[in-house]
Parts: sequence; C-alpha cells; structure tokens
Amino acid sequence: MRPDVSLLVCTRDRSASLAATLASIDRAVAAAPALAVEVILVDNGSRDDTPRRLAAWRPPFPVHRLHEARPGLARARNLGLARARGRIVAMTDDDCVLHADYFPALVQAFAEVAGPAIIGGRILLGDPADLPVTVKLEDHPMTAPAGSFPGGFVMGANLAFTADVPRRVGAFDARFGAGAPFVAAEDTDFLVRAMRQDIALHYDHRFVVDHHHGRRRLDEETALLAGYGFGDGALYAKHWRDPRIRRALARDIADLRRDLTDPVTTHGGIRAFYAFRLRHKLRGAVGYWRHRADDVLRRRRPSR
Repeated sequence: MRPDVSLLVCTRDRSASLAATLASIDRAVAAAPALAVEVILVDNGSRDDTPRRLAAWRPPFPVHRLHEARPGLARARNLGLARARGRIVAMTDDDCVLHADYFPALVQAFAEVAGPAIIGGRILLGDPADLPVTVKLEDHPMTAPAGSFPGGFVMGANLAFTADVPRRVGAFDARFGAGAPFVAAEDTDFLVRAMRQDIALHYDHRFVVDHHHGRRRLDEETALLAGYGFGDGALYAKHWRDPRIRRALARDIADLRRDLTDPVTTHGGIRAFYAFRLRHKLRGAVGYWRHRADDVLRRRRPSR
C-alpha cells in the first residue's frame, strides 16, 4: 500500500536533539492511526553517535535508514526523496519536534488544494531561551502570489509537497544549503524553480513543529543571518534572468533607506540590518560567479 505521507529527516552530528525529534515522530504517528506513514532518515556523514541512535530506533511503522557520506543537506535530501513513496512528501529538521496532530493537519491541508502543490507549515520557537530566529509564526493560511519571490515565505524545516513536485522541478541543487559552498537557500532555489512551472505555493498554520535551534548568542545569530544572505545572493546570481530576482534586488536596494527611517532592532548584533543583508547577498552573488568561472576552467583543462 502506498503511504499517505513520507516524512524525510536529514541529520548530521545532532544526536542529542535527534532523540526528541524521533520521539515526537513516534507520538505523531500514534496519534494518526488512520494514516499510513513512512519515515526516511538520512545520516549525512555524522561523526557522533547518530548512527547508533538511528539504528536503535525501532518504531512500529516503516523506517528507511540511508547514508550520504558527501556533505550537504541538499545531497542528503535528494537521496531521501529518491526513496520516498508517499502521496505527500514532508521534510523537517533534526532539531525540530512535531506537534501531536502534525500528520492529520498536514493531510487536511493538502486535501484542500488541487493539483501539484507545495505547502509550508508553522515553525514555533522550541525553547524560549533561544533567539527568535528560524521561526514562522503566522497563524493564518497564505498563498504566494504568482510572480513573487518566495524567500522566507515558507521554510525547509517544515515543508511538504505532492509526490509529483520533485519529478517536475528536479533535485535540490547540491551547491546550496548547509554543508555546501553557498551554505543556505537550497529550499528557496527549489521554490523558485517550482513557481516557474506554476506549481502553487501555500502556507498553512495547522501543521506545526517546534524548532529547538539552540542559538542563544548574538554572534551565532549574526553568522546565521550572514549565511542566509550569502545563499540568497548566490541564488540571485543563478536565476538572474528571472524577473522576480531583479525585482527582489531592487527591493533590497530600496530598503537601504529603512536603516535610517525604520531600523530593525530585533537583531542586537547587527547595526544597519538592510545594509548588512545586501552586503552578504552581494558576497554570495560574487561567490556564485567565481564558482561558475572555476567550473568552466576545470572543464576546459585538458585531461592528462
């Protein structure tokens, strides 16, 4: 029987937080007895005791344990997607905890949309001691307008799509995301390509995870946001011919004035947030073009 949902969790060196993730999956599956759920776990080259913890987890539903030695979240996700058989494919991170009603709420969200679709869910702060980043708090459904730039609209820590979406969009770009040269934006790149094919993008607040990201110092938050900017800049360079990208860059430039008129004060380690964000996006764009130039040179070198 084809599963209703394939849940994909990629992990690397997070054995401690992974225990809570797996326990939450146990609870969520038990709370949805009418649904067939399979779980796909991809160890992305962990050096801690993650392999032992994964092997010891023996729930009463199908679990596929895979190993991707090459670093990169996108590579790990691609390996997991190749194994997924569910009508809906959902992804969460190894520091997230599913709410007990996650699976019924997820399936209901997809029952209310037609055709190929991507839906992102709500992401709450798991520990109030953590800084309020990498969360998605809106408490109402939303649909991304056609022609809009999807960055930040939904997030990879709680993202799902119909099984036909990867076949139409293709794999995650292994140059993007954690562990890859461009460190972030693998989910946004996937969304940009999906929306180009008129695949609907929605946000639904009903299926929820708590994100226990563990960042409590301002320098950790600053490094995270710099990485997001760098990845987005590389994404801009990759899709530069897309009008959505040029409009997004124009907004970034226009936003510079807000550092004077409406400054962001929620990130205590960053002064002039809009200038900070644009600076790292430009770094990412330059990094992408250099990476492409190096690839061209490598291909042109005669083999020995």
